[in-house]
Amino acid sequence: MYQQHIPGLLNGNIKSLARCISLVENEATGYEQLLEQIPVNDHTKVVGITGPPGAGKSTLVNALITQLLEQDKSVAIIAVDPSSPFNFGALLGDRIRMSQHFNHPRVFIRSMASRGALGGLSPKIIEVSDLIKAAAFDYLFIETVGVGQSEVEIAGVADTTVVVVVPEAGDEIQTMKAGLMEIADIFIVNKADRDNADAFVKNLRLLAHSKHRGDWEIPVIKSVATQQSGIHEVIEAIEKHHAIISHQQQKHVLLLAEKAWQLIQHRRMKDISKQILQQEIQQLLQQKTFNLYRYIGTKS
Repeated sequence: MYQQHIPGLLNGNIKSLARCISLVENEATGYEQLLEQIPVNDHTKVVGITGPPGAGKSTLVNALITQLLEQDKSVAIIAVDPSSPFNFGALLGDRIRMSQHFNHPRVFIRSMASRGALGGLSPKIIEVSDLIKAAAFDYLFIETVGVGQSEVEIAGVADTTVVVVVPEAGDEIQTMKAGLMEIADIFIVNKADRDNADAFVKNLRLLAHSKHRGDWEIPVIKSVATQQSGIHEVIEAIEKHHAIISHQQQKHVLLLAEKAWQLIQHRRMKDISKQILQQEIQQLLQQKTFNLYRYIGTKS
């Protein structure tokens, strides 16, 4: 079933790529063999775009797409949407987010629901990313929902993590040290035409420089995505970071180990159903002797 799609996938055929992603997302027969046959590709720059809600992440991605298309680059986007933990439906759609680029032949956009995943990212994000890389896109942007642990989890998937903030986040800058500050390879202060933007950028640069990592000094870039301002500088920073990490074997090993850990964890949890757990616990609670830890022991 899957073999017929591999030639098209490797030639960058959008329809073949979409079908392969659907096979993997639905865990159709042969999807694991499909993944085992895709080649290694270090050409695609995988960029995580994260940050708090309201920072203008989708607008920034739109602006990046526009400039990269002008440079004759091909771009893929995975938009990870928030989804209800009850019905697992995505609340936002790729057509709504990036409608102006949706039908461009060098753009591929896929919306993925987080489906109640503990970390906030879709449980299939790694496999889908590797399929897109196999199709040899120049850039893959993964835009997260920007809430909770997904902001940190993206660092285990992307080569370069871009954190988007706005000047109004000034009061929260100290709390960034524990989360976003640790994962950011590039900071973007979007909506930089607002009041107090320069002061915020100055303080953020002081913090970013204190997190100097070997050959890479974390840049803080001002942008106004709605006006395409600062977008060229963002692309330059992404390319510079990719050039540096491509020569860092340890970084590559750590990233692959993180992906392997997440994939193994998902496969081992594959047969655990929340719905079945709820049904069993509901029955056990009627016995008035339910103990959570004894129950977990029966599942180990």
